[in-house]
Amino acid sequence: MCTEIGCGYKNTDKPLPTATDQQRRLFLKGMAALPLAVVLADPKLAAAAGHKMPTVEVTLPDGSMATADIALPATTDKAPTVLLIHEWWGLNDQIRAVANELAEQGYIALAVDLYDGQYGGTPKEAMALMRALNPQRATDTLAAWVDWLKNHERSNGKVATLGWCFGGGWSLNASLATAVDATVIYYGNVAKSADDLASLNSPVLGHFGTLDKNINEEMVAGFESSLKEAGKTDYTLHWYEADHAFANPSGARYDEADAALAWSRTTEFLADNLS
Repeated sequence: MCTEIGCGYKNTDKPLPTATDQQRRLFLKGMAALPLAVVLADPKLAAAAGHKMPTVEVTLPDGSMATADIALPATTDKAPTVLLIHEWWGLNDQIRAVANELAEQGYIALAVDLYDGQYGGTPKEAMALMRALNPQRATDTLAAWVDWLKNHERSNGKVATLGWCFGGGWSLNASLATAVDATVIYYGNVAKSADDLASLNSPVLGHFGTLDKNINEEMVAGFESSLKEAGKTDYTLHWYEADHAFANPSGARYDEADAALAWSRTTEFLADNLS
């Protein structure tokens, strides 16, 4: 099941990128790097990458705490930062593995948890968590983390938001709530009016699938129209001959070639706007 806010788990019927037994052993020992697509397609490798990350906390305006997992680059120089926002399932090893990949590329990568430690193991559970989400608290959480990243002792002060599906919509919401330097949306809900977009100050990169029945061409065309009406010109919206969640190797709609192309465009966009 895929909707505008998430996609259900189902093994893909397409070949997935794989590692050899020797590559897998070396990666698990921390002695080798592997392409991101290979790591994401292998639950054990994704878990190994995700478990490297310590958890950090931030205090919200209401006095409660929010948590996130952080991956730091090897360099001691000031580094740009990326705020990663999970799919409707919740924070998982796949998102943590992407954060580790970004850290390898020199970014401070923070994988936020909008569900306060809860996780949906089935579409029904994920839907319940998504519906129970308090939008104001989610907005406050993301704004707090953006501020935290800007002021991190190793940060160069620049922040990008990056999210997939449910998190793609919240990547945009975060950028409307507080100033950031770049916004990346993977097939997230972008149904916004020009008034909604008035506070947007960052360039936007969007990835969308032509076969997506919910985050479809009508919605994205409306988003582009609203951007233009709001006087926002710094955006790039890419279309792929693919379906919703085409970048997720754990889903039936994964498309390796389009996922790789979208990722290369994402990393180029981050480098151009955060350095």
